[in-house]
Amino acid sequence: MADEKPSLHIDTDWKKQAQEEKRRLAEQEVKKAAAMPAAGAGAAAGAVPGPGRAKGRAAREMPPASFAALVNSLVTQSLFYLGELAPQGSEPAVNLDMAKHQVDTLSVLEEKTKGNLTEEEQRLLDTGLYESRNRYVAVASQYV
Repeated sequence: MADEKPSLHIDTDWKKQAQEEKRRLAEQEVKKAAAMPAAGAGAAAGAVPGPGRAKGRAAREMPPASFAALVNSLVTQSLFYLGELAPQGSEPAVNLDMAKHQVDTLSVLEEKTKGNLTEEEQRLLDTGLYESRNRYVAVASQYV
């Protein structure tokens, strides 16, 4: 009996089992991330490459969601559509309809938050609207 070699049993569904285990682990990670407090969730999300993250790219921490981040995002998008910003390696493109939509969205934000902003938030919104509107007029006048 000591000379007998152990028999090797290969399950034909090993790939299916491995995929099922991988799916189960991913679900556990999602549940764990959902259960984490908001402060720790960003760090955990940055540590594990998820769908949409490049595997070779260094993980970057997302800035916290704030009024300033929202205003800056809308202003940046308006600049992009006005052709003042472009992805690296490509030519700027102008889309006046989308630029106007971003400026209009800033205007709606101003209207809906009137009287509820700190001085700094109001100054940021006013500056963003002023710059976006002026740049829109300057670019749009070139196409008329």
